[in-house]
Amino acid sequence: MTEMTPPRPNTKKLFIKTYGCQMNVYDSDRMTDALAPHGYVTTLDMAQADLVLLNTCHIREKASEKVFSELGRLKELQTERRALGGDMLIGVAGCVAQAEGEEIARRAPVVDMVFGPQAYHKLPDMLARAEGQRHLHPALKKAIIDTDFPEEDKFEHLPAARKEVTIKRGLTAFLTVQEGCDKFCSFCVVPYTRGAEVSRPVSQVLAEARGLVDAGVREITLLGQNVNAYHGDDKGRVVGLGELAYLLAEIPGLERLRYTTSHPRDMDDALIAAHRDLDILMPYLHLPVQSGSDSILKAMNRRHTAAEYLAVIERIKTARPDMALSGDFIVGFPGETDQDFEDTLSIIRAVGYASAYSFKYSTRPGTPGAGLGDQIAEEVKTERLYRLQELVNAQTTAFHLSCVGKTLPVLIERPGRMPGQVGGRSPYLQAVHLEGSTDLIGAIHPVEIIGTSTNSLVGRLKQAVAA
Repeated sequence: MTEMTPPRPNTKKLFIKTYGCQMNVYDSDRMTDALAPHGYVTTLDMAQADLVLLNTCHIREKASEKVFSELGRLKELQTERRALGGDMLIGVAGCVAQAEGEEIARRAPVVDMVFGPQAYHKLPDMLARAEGQRHLHPALKKAIIDTDFPEEDKFEHLPAARKEVTIKRGLTAFLTVQEGCDKFCSFCVVPYTRGAEVSRPVSQVLAEARGLVDAGVREITLLGQNVNAYHGDDKGRVVGLGELAYLLAEIPGLERLRYTTSHPRDMDDALIAAHRDLDILMPYLHLPVQSGSDSILKAMNRRHTAAEYLAVIERIKTARPDMALSGDFIVGFPGETDQDFEDTLSIIRAVGYASAYSFKYSTRPGTPGAGLGDQIAEEVKTERLYRLQELVNAQTTAFHLSCVGKTLPVLIERPGRMPGQVGGRSPYLQAVHLEGSTDLIGAIHPVEIIGTSTNSLVGRLKQAVAA
């Protein structure tokens, strides 16, 4: 029996609180990897952490105020730690940090570091500088701020994900292939917090994917703010997301591939063909439209019409008839009339979504939408959101019910909540629960769907028929 190596005396504890999208989850994992060689191990107890990082998201309403509220609580924890002879360094990362770095440093002197999404590879250096200020009086300390958009590729400098950490993350993993956005939708802060579209080289993506599979990952979700605009370099030529999918499909042991989030204008022929040809590419696509009204789409600077969006959906479903769609919707955008909203309900009925995310419009400082007049009353937004969600929920329920009686390949990922139960995901990203041994975990099994619950499917392992 191999003896476990005792922790090093200088081991320090790291706590990362992640807000928002899957890309932030990926970024938090990479920050963990970057700090591991410097003696940091993760903890689930914020109060015991030597370093706390808030990886922030600027998409949700009042995002920055939520961060300042959390920093107030962290100040109390830091004071308690110091009273006991310890210390706690605090960093704010992500999109709120990128947008409001100087303001965070001014309003929250407790913060030691403020850095945007393009500076994660510099984290060890920033941390060393912050630790160098420990002996200074609080009035003399200055937060280290890095919110530049550097020319260098941060992925070239981040360490490869450690195999033992990847194993702990399970059978599924995120892999960022593209960052930033050039679309400049008038409601969105992403171009200002993540910068222009940048795609990782093909060799870099394939190397990371192989490392994940070697560590036991069976399903990879490719991430990007505008992932289907991927245009990675491959020895001097440009490769799109469709061709990248074919290359990833050649990796032995990789059984499922997904990607998010996409823009309708970037669903090109090559990517649609990949959905037709590759069983590994799951038949579930998140393709936001935001509104069904052409006048609102124009005001949003979406650069497509409702008819063009529906034409893209038709092309996709022709190539892959079993494709299921999810989407995003914003209600109450400035100037949205009753007819505009009815047009949105009409496009939802036309598509028939398996799921969708929907939000009331709220202004984001610095975006073009923030300066628009004709704001919609809050009670009107609330009523419209309720009606939209009622329609989408009915479609989601209908989609789940349509799966009953079918046999779906389910990747079994974990033990279930009840003894003798296991759980996994269908090709359509639905949670599936069934009776079965934990020996099933780690592989894809045929599961007959026998029922539904509020947010999941109930299945039964399909037994092989003897010849």
